Amino acid sequence: MGGGPVTTPTAQSTTRYEELARQLTGIGAVRRDLARILPPDCPPGAAGVLTVLDRHGEMRLSRLTEFMAVDISVSSRHVAHLAARGWIERETDPGDGRCRILRLTDAGRAVLGELGVRYTDALEKALADWSPEDIDALNTLLARLRSSF
Repeated sequence: MGGGPVTTPTAQSTTRYEELARQLTGIGAVRRDLARILPPDCPPGAAGVLTVLDRHGEMRLSRLTEFMAVDISVSSRHVAHLAARGWIERETDPGDGRCRILRLTDAGRAVLGELGVRYTDALEKALADWSPEDIDALNTLLARLRSSF
């Protein structure tokens, strides 16, 4: 019927991917540890909103919700939290007055700068016994993994 022979994963490759799945699940623990260094008034979800707006620019709440892969009620809470602190602003969308455009403020950029320093310092301390080559290899492999999805 066409095509090449059907191949099935070997026991070794299945074990390899099972181990990868376990390791990626363990990344959740690393993320939780990194979240502990956030300031009390900037929980992880709020930091995520700031990061998305910084990377992708101003946008509607619906687009932010898609980027974050959360329910709109969740992103709305984060947006309200950030707006109350002056870290983002919500302006009427000139194309549709029913919608708001979310935009990072200078104060929000300052918070992001602080978060970046905290994350970098925490990673530097945690990986102090790693060689520069190992850190470079990890960066390369994580970027490659991310681009595979």
